[in-house]
Amino acid sequence: MSDSSHGHTPAAWTGVIIAFIGFCVAGVFMVMAQPVGFWVGMVITLLGAVVGGIMRMMGMGQPKDTHPVHKTTEPGQRQPAGIKA
Repeated sequence: MSDSSHGHTPAAWTGVIIAFIGFCVAGVFMVMAQPVGFWVGMVITLLGAVVGGIMRMMGMGQPKDTHPVHKTTEPGQRQPAGIKA
């Protein structure tokens, strides 16, 4: 998986940074026992996922077909484990 660029896109970085800020805001207000501030932080956290998804739809994320997990071999090309061709 070293050739994977999973998460190295502007959409991923932006979404994670916004979610992290929301997590920090929620944590601070939870310690201060302020429920309204906590829920504002949770909304900011969810906003990170929404912004990341929108940016991916705009073309700033990783294309769906380039991830190595999606690459498969044809059934006729497979060989049992332990057999060398």
